Amino acid sequence: MEKAKKTKTKKKTSSKKKVEKRKKPRAKPAKYFEAVGRRKTSVARVRLFTQGDKTIMINGKSYKEYFPGLELQQIVDTALDKMKALDKFMVSAKVKGGGVHSQAEAVRHGISRALVKFNPEFRKRLRRAGYLTRDPRMRERKKFGLKRARRGPQWSKR
Repeated sequence: MEKAKKTKTKKKTSSKKKVEKRKKPRAKPAKYFEAVGRRKTSVARVRLFTQGDKTIMINGKSYKEYFPGLELQQIVDTALDKMKALDKFMVSAKVKGGGVHSQAEAVRHGISRALVKFNPEFRKRLRRAGYLTRDPRMRERKKFGLKRARRGPQWSKR
């Protein structure tokens, strides 16, 4: 004898209650000028803040900590130094890709572009110094049948 199975279907009732969330008063975000700098495969997103402590922060670290070499530090701050604006801005940059040297040049490129957004009169001096030009030189791709971009395999007589 077969037993009849009882199937119960429950309807899910959802009671929607309106919960009011209180908005916390936020501090007004500081005004900044943003630009992107590039070099080889490095990309730097740079923000110049007119308020705040006048430091240069790269990926959350001080630029002297991020770039320990004096040469790389000078590359980063030359654009601000040229415009005599080292003590006028707080610089925040996020950099990724490439090596340390190309990252430093990407940050300089980004700072220069942001300075032009801040004051278009800076354009002529930064252009003459070569800081606004995106260096187009990139690594050449490897070709099939070769060991690198142009180096062929070693020739053997037999």
